[in-house]
Amino acid sequence: MTGEPLDATDREILALLREDARRTLSDIAARVTLSTAAVKRRIDRLQQEGVIVGFTVQVDHAKLGWGVEAFTQLRFFGTTHVDEIVRTTTRMPEAQAVFTIAGDTDALVWLRVRDMRHLQDTLDELRRSHHITSTKTLMVLDSWTRGQQWPGASRT
Repeated sequence: MTGEPLDATDREILALLREDARRTLSDIAARVTLSTAAVKRRIDRLQQEGVIVGFTVQVDHAKLGWGVEAFTQLRFFGTTHVDEIVRTTTRMPEAQAVFTIAGDTDALVWLRVRDMRHLQDTLDELRRSHHITSTKTLMVLDSWTRGQQWPGASRT
């Protein structure tokens, strides 16, 4: 960050926007006890400095028919370049994110699929890459993201 450092109010504004990116400036202002104009200036500054890089919508992928998530660890031949690792995975619509990592495996791919058959087909497609030497898949049972309430919190 090139400008002034984040203070507690900036952090609170960011937390409120993470909870609901469509929250109005007046709602944020009331919660952080600033004027609407002051909140707008702070948000504009956070955008200009690259702290806020965009506003998103959260989608219930299960309602769209893509409710199964998994993480697949990939191991590639030692001569495989990082660009090839990323190309192998990001061309697939099932890949939500790819992380190149240090350690026993070379990449971790977050997959979203329709069902177990679709997951198997996706893994088979990955394994057909001549650069992949092994895979290990971990199924997601439930998830939590910072800024969201834990789904199990309402259960007793």
